[in-house]
Amino acid sequence: MTDYLPDAVLKGLQDARRLSTQRGNRLCVHDGDAVLRIRRFWGEGMALDAGACDLLRGRVDIYDGMRHLYQALITGTRIEDGECIVDIKWLSLVSETAPVDYARLDQTPAGLLPRA
Repeated sequence: MTDYLPDAVLKGLQDARRLSTQRGNRLCVHDGDAVLRIRRFWGEGMALDAGACDLLRGRVDIYDGMRHLYQALITGTRIEDGECIVDIKWLSLVSETAPVDYARLDQTPAGLLPRA
């Protein structure tokens, strides 16, 4: 097998890879009114399209479709291989319920009989 592929074939493979990642990934970053699709995501950072580097600063929200997953603090961005690599300082999981200061006990009886 050869290691050389024509430029047209390489470009076609790169375009196909970019389109497949866009279709399958629902993660996106909301920064005010700007909504940017996440290409790849890991604990210390994420990769976006290259045009998004100048848009992101500070605290952002990360969504999976309509579900709010995380809040993150962005410390820096750089461009590598046509992607904007974003460095995250902290990433906190968003809870759907309010925090409580005590342990909630299950108050339902095991065998509740209805009133007749």
